[in-house]
Amino acid sequence: MGTTTLKFFDCNTCIGRPAALPPLADTVRMDHTAEQLIEALDRAGIEGALVWHVAQRDYDARAGNDLVARAIAPHGRLAGCWSILPPQTGELGDLGAFFAAAGRAGVRAVRAFPQAHRYLFRAEVLRPVLDRLVAARMPLIVSLEQTSWGDLYDLLADDPELTVILTEIGCWGTDRYFRPLLERYPNVIVELSSYIVDGGIEAIVEEYGARRLVFGTGFPTCYQGAPMLMLAHAEISREAKEAIASGNLGRIIAGVRL
Repeated sequence: MGTTTLKFFDCNTCIGRPAALPPLADTVRMDHTAEQLIEALDRAGIEGALVWHVAQRDYDARAGNDLVARAIAPHGRLAGCWSILPPQTGELGDLGAFFAAAGRAGVRAVRAFPQAHRYLFRAEVLRPVLDRLVAARMPLIVSLEQTSWGDLYDLLADDPELTVILTEIGCWGTDRYFRPLLERYPNVIVELSSYIVDGGIEAIVEEYGARRLVFGTGFPTCYQGAPMLMLAHAEISREAKEAIASGNLGRIIAGVRL
């Protein structure tokens, strides 16, 4: 099955210019706008994307949230992803107003950057925010570059109904970390871009079902084509490929109630 027969929706891509440029900066444009992202999506054959702005991580979460909201507003193909912070500091303002504004801005997921933003990724820190996410059925996207597996385990033990999408999980031996989470928590989902394991997609689909995987690229830090090719040539059913490529994420964000 070629990649052109699948409808892809990228759950892990960003716009803006990082404070520190990664190794691919010489070959991949690292200051791109929403319009330039759409050009890249068109070149790759990706229909849409869930987008965040690097300012949300590298500068100021609130300013970055506003930047991504304004950037995606003209583009129906793009959905937004805002950053959260501990509510105790009052930086998010009233949480009801925060989530209402997110809904109006086309935001369908949130991200946590606890390492960059200097807070502990724990339920006692984020409790009011987590309660809102569960009530809204809104996914929390978590990069394992930003927190530890131990803190993630503890948080899920406190909030087993939370929908969590794991990104940047690494490719060597990470099954031993995330499989117990898939086994115990039905709303934990793995994003594909860094799960580069021979037979890995096939094994997860067979043991846990296709609904536990979503397509993402990590673009522009990573290339778009690798996860597309990996999924297109996985030895799984067409229905499973379609679910992973776009169906699962589409179902999740369609279920968000803000």
